[in-house]
Amino acid sequence: MSFCFDIDCFKWVLMTVSSPHMSSTVSSSRGIFSPPRLGAYNESPDARASGSIGSPELETGDSEGVELLSASWNQDYGCFAAGTSSGFRIYNTEPFKETFRRDLKGGGFKIVEMLFRCNILALVGGEGNSQYPPNKVNIWDDHQSRCIGEFSFRSDVRAVKLRRDRIVVVLEHKIYVYGLLDLKLLHQIETLANPRGLCCLSHHSSTSVLACPGLQRGQVRIEHFGLNIIKLINAHDAHIACLTLTLDGLLLATASTRGTLIRIFNTLDGTRLQEVRRGLDSADIYSIALSPNVQWLAVSSDRGTVHIFGLRVRVVGEDSSSHFSSQSPAFLTQNSSSSIDALIPPSTGANPGSSLSFMRGVLPKYFSSEWSFAQFHLPEYTQFSAAFGSQNTIGVVGMDGSFYRCSFDPKNGGEMVQHEYVLFLKTDSRPG
Repeated sequence: MSFCFDIDCFKWVLMTVSSPHMSSTVSSSRGIFSPPRLGAYNESPDARASGSIGSPELETGDSEGVELLSASWNQDYGCFAAGTSSGFRIYNTEPFKETFRRDLKGGGFKIVEMLFRCNILALVGGEGNSQYPPNKVNIWDDHQSRCIGEFSFRSDVRAVKLRRDRIVVVLEHKIYVYGLLDLKLLHQIETLANPRGLCCLSHHSSTSVLACPGLQRGQVRIEHFGLNIIKLINAHDAHIACLTLTLDGLLLATASTRGTLIRIFNTLDGTRLQEVRRGLDSADIYSIALSPNVQWLAVSSDRGTVHIFGLRVRVVGEDSSSHFSSQSPAFLTQNSSSSIDALIPPSTGANPGSSLSFMRGVLPKYFSSEWSFAQFHLPEYTQFSAAFGSQNTIGVVGMDGSFYRCSFDPKNGGEMVQHEYVLFLKTDSRPG
């Protein structure tokens, strides 16, 4: 297997196998390890842990007739996972290559969530999967080619999110947050109906931030776990359709089911920092991505265009910066969004606006909108998810089994240039 291991995550596997304080059954290459208090973290009436871990039958199959059920990026956007009707596959994007695949007898997976580039994945079966039903989260260790943990719920799982110290399971009306090392239930969050499984996490070690729908239409709930702060942001009038955080969790970007405006917020105080316009007609927003340097924002929708917008935001002012840094000195790091002014070079292009924007406040809001800086056109009504790559490039994964890599001019914008196109379910670029 040519899949690369993340050393921090691989240490977790060793800790899981050897720790006597685990509150759930885990497996090692030598058998089943059953610590005391089996299933003791069953603190919720909707969830339970199980130690009945099976070793699924692997099968060797080809790509003919394989259906794509899901596609999701890992936390650094360098890989993506594809859940198929027969198993799952992992792809590297630069250069593009299938790093490994697992074809399992019994059915496919509607959720495959990676933990950076390590051997631990969270799997949720699709409808008709005889071994992995859609109401169970299976923690898969590809080092052992088997499941080492399981969470069961009374209703279908809508999403799973991972970071190095947390497992977050999203149901339609509730979110459960567990510790990754001991599988202990840490938080339960009630939400409005959330059929899309909207939830996102920060991934800096110095911050622990979660964003999800609130209990009111258009509301986003922000949990700053490290600071014990909960912030409710009334982001839109319509229901939330998509949301994302910066890696440090200090910026939030949202879109509603109308799909015309994308808004950027400070997660500490809820201030709206910027608003950009995707278009005039309503659209279903499929993905929002923020570049690692917090300089650009990418949006994909069912209108068949990936839009790139320039960001001009600063998260924390002098007063609030001193306030929050005094509570948690490690919270605002040198590389965080709070120092964004120094990250944006003067050569960065600006989003175009209407020639009548000088009449802001007199004409309708449309005339003062910021429009996209660069665009890439795709087939309409196919679900695409975009993410930033290196050197002003964008990777786009489609539910039709396609992958695009394109680039934009950071000074002049305009139409992006396509560099790569792959039908990845049919690619022969398999691991050696």
